[in-house]
Amino acid sequence: MSTYNIYCDESCHLENDHQKVMVLGAVWCLADKTRLINARIREIQVRHGLSRNFEIKWTKVSPAKIDFYIDLIDYFFDNDFLHFRALIVPDKSKLQHEYYNQDHDTWYYKMYFDMLKVILSPEDCQRIYLDIKDSKGALKVKKLQDVLRNSVYDFHRNIIERVQVIRSHEVEISQLADVLIGAVAYVNRGLSGSAAKQGIIDRIRKRSGYDLTKTTLLMERKFNLFKWHASEVGI
Repeated sequence: MSTYNIYCDESCHLENDHQKVMVLGAVWCLADKTRLINARIREIQVRHGLSRNFEIKWTKVSPAKIDFYIDLIDYFFDNDFLHFRALIVPDKSKLQHEYYNQDHDTWYYKMYFDMLKVILSPEDCQRIYLDIKDSKGALKVKKLQDVLRNSVYDFHRNIIERVQVIRSHEVEISQLADVLIGAVAYVNRGLSGSAAKQGIIDRIRKRSGYDLTKTTLLMERKFNLFKWHASEVGI
């Protein structure tokens, strides 16, 4: 049984945040590779004159740091032990929670499972780490852990060892997830105001072979995307 670490993040998941597009995503790797990966990312930071404590974030992409972020993207694509998946919801305004007898939180957990189910393997052990920024962090972790274990019949906790909140500024792989999710969200929101961010997106498109707006094949292991659409039943 191999053990994998899965680092999750999210963009605009709240019900009334005035953003139509939501993206949930994760970077994952073998647990015994995490120390090496974090160290290599710190080395890239130092090589570009950044502090080892610099927090890598999509919102911090700028012309002055474009070369660093390009190198970070290349590091991800150059190493087969790093993987990414994102679930894209194009328009939250089309959700019909009442029709499906659910609230927004219940739907949120369904989406998280849909994002993670391609990653989870019954033959391996998974540790899931979340960077949750709102006040419901502890409750979300407990609920998501229960939902995931029940969904894969993991009653003995062999498949999902744990789900826990981390401080993303202390874990470089989690910060990498933030950048990749940010890029996918930027494209799907139709934004184009930043030349630096567009440069990162162009590099991801070139290295992945995808335009970042469509669902990839289910078995895509390096850069996997799933574009989820709300059903129009009941409209």
